Amino acid sequence: MAHDFSALRKLDTPLKVLFTGYLTTVAVGYLVALIQILFTHGMADGKFGLSIDDIVYSYYGNRSGSMLETKLNGSMKENASEKERFAIIQWVRDGADQRDYVKSGIEKIIQERCVICHSKDASVPNFNDFNVLKELSKEDTGATFGSLTRVSHIHLFGISFIFMFVGLIFSFAETTTVQSKCIAIGMPYLFLLVDILSWWLTKLNPMFAWLVIFAGAGMALSFLFMWVVSVMEMWWFDIVFLNAQGERYPNWSVLIETKYKEWGGDVIVRRLNKQFKELWLFSCDQFATHGLPFLQSVYRKLTVKK
Repeated sequence: MAHDFSALRKLDTPLKVLFTGYLTTVAVGYLVALIQILFTHGMADGKFGLSIDDIVYSYYGNRSGSMLETKLNGSMKENASEKERFAIIQWVRDGADQRDYVKSGIEKIIQERCVICHSKDASVPNFNDFNVLKELSKEDTGATFGSLTRVSHIHLFGISFIFMFVGLIFSFAETTTVQSKCIAIGMPYLFLLVDILSWWLTKLNPMFAWLVIFAGAGMALSFLFMWVVSVMEMWWFDIVFLNAQGERYPNWSVLIETKYKEWGGDVIVRRLNKQFKELWLFSCDQFATHGLPFLQSVYRKLTVKK
């Protein structure tokens, strides 16, 4: 049964301003988040730009060195000179001995270059505590399960709220078929769940690093699609969706769906669906083989300590 609704172009101007203000602010926030990713995860391998190696180093770790070494050659590279970074890395490779910490001048470098951010009251590791530095001088195993749990629940709650309101605004669009709207509104949540899952899978096995980029790109494209359609319908409907005679163009989504079938898109989707099922079965097998035993061992250790 069809329901009446107010299309975006027919909304009162105050509502259009409200929706546009929200969409604009969220878009700027999304852009800043992408820039932040480029300067954190994107520098994990020491080179600007997000790559598979960046994802692997961030979640699985660089098992050939320590966390300190990975950071000094990656996202923290610009915070100290080459000579200072070499001295710290050499100290770490020599065993990170506490007696050499002061004598070799490492403490002075840490205090001058690092403690300005890595202090007691900051959310990052406190470098005033030598035990923290000692722990970071061990093999780099990437993100901890504790940090993944913390970041996962923050992203699941926060981003789902963002897409709820973006999807709510987009649901009043009239130039998109109901089927396409349902897909566009639902896809970000699917990609969000895949994105969070891919962090944990990459932590267990670096082969899943590509899935992080795939899921992130899917969320970005879904957001961009809903944002552009919503803003165009609110403010530029007559220019974009009407011809010179004032007649409506056919819904663009109908044209795309027709071409999509002509080009065999439905066949490709079926094949991808099959691949995803195989990937899911493989992921479950990997979790049962590696992930579950690890969690059980952690649980046993915690139980013994109690």
